[in-house]
Amino acid sequence: MENKNELYKPVIIYSAIIAVSIFALQLIKTLDISYPITITTTTKTTELAVVGESKLEIVPDIAYVDAGITVNSASSVQIAKETINTTNNKIVESLKDLGIKKEDIKTSNYSIYPDYNYENNVNRIRGFTGNATVSITVRDTNQVSQVIEKATAAGANQINGARYSIEKPELYREKVRSMAISNAREQAMNLAKNLGIRLGKITNIVESTPDSGFIPYSLKALPMGGGGGNSATMEPGTQTVTSTVTLYFEKR
Repeated sequence: MENKNELYKPVIIYSAIIAVSIFALQLIKTLDISYPITITTTTKTTELAVVGESKLEIVPDIAYVDAGITVNSASSVQIAKETINTTNNKIVESLKDLGIKKEDIKTSNYSIYPDYNYENNVNRIRGFTGNATVSITVRDTNQVSQVIEKATAAGANQINGARYSIEKPELYREKVRSMAISNAREQAMNLAKNLGIRLGKITNIVESTPDSGFIPYSLKALPMGGGGGNSATMEPGTQTVTSTVTLYFEKR
């Protein structure tokens, strides 16, 4: 008897499924429900999130000039060294006339090495090459052209670019961030007015500003050659700092 009941179980289950399906179809027809049916779950939120943006175009207020000194075919290490030192001192003295302070002038990348001539399977020293770089911080960007003129007149034979930047970028970051927050507040008040809701306190703030900061940009290297003519005017241009913030307000 127990085996017989087991045989009827699938029949009973299928009959129940068919009955429920017929009932559901009849219900859809009676209530005029279109199908297929999509069930959407909604979540009630108590916050309003608003994004504010701002940007500033800033004129760089500081520049960096690298003046290269190269000595070729010196007959000895001592002569190469003396030539570099003499030229370096001339550059430093000439820059003092422009009001460039000693602490804003630094000599680096100092090197002297032999030049070889390979002949008859033998490397023979045919002279010495010396290099040095005089790095100059120019706090008045209008003086960049004059700095380059003075350095080259004193013996620099390679200007390795002029880089413009912002000395204290954090001051501008704070300002543009405040502007972005004000922009977000204004948008939030307009939205609240249009939606007929009241805003409560700010519960969170997220800043999604790229961490690029102020990236110093360079003019390409200027090889020094003969010939006169007026010096080129160096324009610092502008740099852009942006801020994007998201404010989260309570809704009342």
